[in-house]
Amino acid sequence: MTANAANWFVERHLDEGRAGKVAFREAFGEQRELSYGDLAKQSSQFASALLRAGVEQEQSAALFVLDQIEFPIIFWGAIKAGIAPIALNTLLATDVYRTILNDSQASIAFISAEMLETVLPAAKEAAGVKRIVVIGGTAPAGTESWSDFISGAEPVPTVERAKSDIAFWLYSSGSTGEPKGVRHRHEALQYTCETYANQVLGIQESDTVFSAAKLFFAYGLGNGMSFPLSVGATSLLYNARPTPDSVTTILNTHKPTIYFGVPTLYAALLQHWQSHKKPEAPLRICVSAGEALPADIGHKWKELMQVDIIDGVGSTEMLHIFLSNSQKDISYGTSGVAVPGYEMRLVNENDDEVGFGEIGELLVRGNSSATDYWNKAEKSAQTFQGGWTRTGDKYERNENGRLIYCGRTDDMFKVSGIWVSPFEIEQALIEHPSILEAAVVSHRDDEGLEKPKAYVVLNNASKADAQVDELKEFVKEKIGKWKYPRWVDVVDDLPKTATGKIQRFKLRQGE
Repeated sequence: MTANAANWFVERHLDEGRAGKVAFREAFGEQRELSYGDLAKQSSQFASALLRAGVEQEQSAALFVLDQIEFPIIFWGAIKAGIAPIALNTLLATDVYRTILNDSQASIAFISAEMLETVLPAAKEAAGVKRIVVIGGTAPAGTESWSDFISGAEPVPTVERAKSDIAFWLYSSGSTGEPKGVRHRHEALQYTCETYANQVLGIQESDTVFSAAKLFFAYGLGNGMSFPLSVGATSLLYNARPTPDSVTTILNTHKPTIYFGVPTLYAALLQHWQSHKKPEAPLRICVSAGEALPADIGHKWKELMQVDIIDGVGSTEMLHIFLSNSQKDISYGTSGVAVPGYEMRLVNENDDEVGFGEIGELLVRGNSSATDYWNKAEKSAQTFQGGWTRTGDKYERNENGRLIYCGRTDDMFKVSGIWVSPFEIEQALIEHPSILEAAVVSHRDDEGLEKPKAYVVLNNASKADAQVDELKEFVKEKIGKWKYPRWVDVVDDLPKTATGKIQRFKLRQGE
């Protein structure tokens, strides 16, 4: 059988008797549904429409598509046709889209109607984009509607592909700067399912899955697409920004058994449920990734919801989580151990292994690794080295063999010659009852020496009861006198990527 990923994720379910089962359900509007049989048929029709439109094999298709029924049809249909779908962040600015389209050289763009105002100017100017298809609403001049694009297309066979061929692209989240095109092989998605989804989560066919993280995000693509499709489960799609209100409604109404979130949203939900009734949902698994989960949030969630949060670490380059806690082995404040199927190394500046209690950069190896960054040979060579992928994250290994997150390589700094972990200081600040969120960066004092500076968001903006001196003393008592933030700025919010990662580089730059 061809190694085209669409065979295992889509076509296999017809042979296994799931044609009538719901694969995707929209948790908004008319709550449209897409069965496994419809997904197979409509993705094959879409593949035919792509080829009919003159898009050639090994070209790429840009997806500016919200989390809605059309997303999996386009994604798998393109893969069936041998054309790489590029799942793109739906919350960026026109100038960024212009850069991405020119960089990717996508030959066709699919745009949800809600995004037209932002995306269309960039798509029309991109030299490589020959056709623009609008999903929903009215197609403006120079574009065509979704219904017209697929009308009359007859299903075509899935093209032959090797497991090492490029299947799809993602773009990095931009937590450290300009997004980069990350290209993944056909074997990558299945590998994350057979390792993390199966051996860590134990996902089942009977599960209903809801991911607050969107499908364009590597984390969300696994959560809301590949993981449920790997076992024949049902995935809930939500096309808007997840808020405490909307997530609560979805948990109450659709009763998911697995929920995927990010630390920021978990914290916001806990705060929301202090004054609103918590949802009644049969949650058996909750997962967090995107940034390290503060221990305090994990403990509070378990106490309230009677289910642990499984904190894990993944990346766009590795496609999903490769380092994680597990249901029967939770240690809040740590990132856990290597997911079965992955290898880890912690190295110093000379690439020598570091010992217990020492901080080193995390390198990871596994078959879900991306091939490269598109059109960025030098950066690719720096990141992908002999089967190992440099994560750019700093970790410490404790005496139990668990890894403790210390921060991004670019975020780490030394105070009095000793490495300081911004995340350790942030965790201490978050334990203060007045603090909702915190971010710590280096800042030079009057003598030019680096010291910690904190930016904090209060739990109650109308009650500025987190006095600076009080917070400094609080951190001193928690983690040590020399690590406390010398400056504390109270802010309304912290700069983040669309996937919830704090953009500390913007704080360093004073933005």
